[in-house]
Amino acid sequence: MAADQRDNIADVICIGAQKTSTSWLHHVINVHPRMYVFPNSKPVTSTNKEAHFWDWNRKRGVDWYRDLLTPPDPAKLSMDFTPEYAFLSAKDIEECKALNPTAKLIYVLRDPLSRAISALRMHAKRATGDADAGAHVIRFDEAIHKVIADARIGDHSSYVANHARWSRQYDDILVLNYEDILSEPRKVITRIFEHLELDPAEMSAEQTATFETRFERKVWKSVEYPLDRDLVLFLHGLMWPKRSAAEDRFGFKFTEYAKELAALDQ
Repeated sequence: MAADQRDNIADVICIGAQKTSTSWLHHVINVHPRMYVFPNSKPVTSTNKEAHFWDWNRKRGVDWYRDLLTPPDPAKLSMDFTPEYAFLSAKDIEECKALNPTAKLIYVLRDPLSRAISALRMHAKRATGDADAGAHVIRFDEAIHKVIADARIGDHSSYVANHARWSRQYDDILVLNYEDILSEPRKVITRIFEHLELDPAEMSAEQTATFETRFERKVWKSVEYPLDRDLVLFLHGLMWPKRSAAEDRFGFKFTEYAKELAALDQ
């Protein structure tokens, strides 16, 4: 089959959420021989994981996106794991559907408070360049409101609204709970393999060994910058409605936030 006859530009799309181990999932899944990883084109893309077509690279055109993701072997499945896709507009998602009509979608959800804290730590690291967690406290001050807005904390955690827009175009989105990745990672990977119709038996002995090595590895971990008490409580109030809505909609029970609140009393 010629490149321009492929059903999809991206066969597998992970729409986030940010700070939910999507880098680890990508790192583990791409060991399977049917998966194709596009070349690392940083800073145009974010390593070989996030193509950022719909936000950073739209100006480059569809042909650029197609050339980037098209595997040399047409039997392989291309991947685009860009968390910022979660809050694309309905119009952009409609165009995504036109370009990727049979794509398989994955959406990983995390307790909104814990996700927000992790995101702020990531942005603090980028801003300070300081790897010493004790050298920087993220405070509830005037500046933090701009950081929260720039980090799009609310958009990244608006799981119900984001899912509703995407599900108008894709009716089979695999929605996962980040806490299950922490507690039962093999079950999560099994669910993903089933969703993507990947057979683990197709992996060679060498690929299986690589899979096991990657399975035990952390790909990315935020520096544990402390947040002051007022900021955590502010975020807790801000994220409470988003947590409640997601738990009701998806039948999840998020528990991470309780640890964040308990830490305030230590």
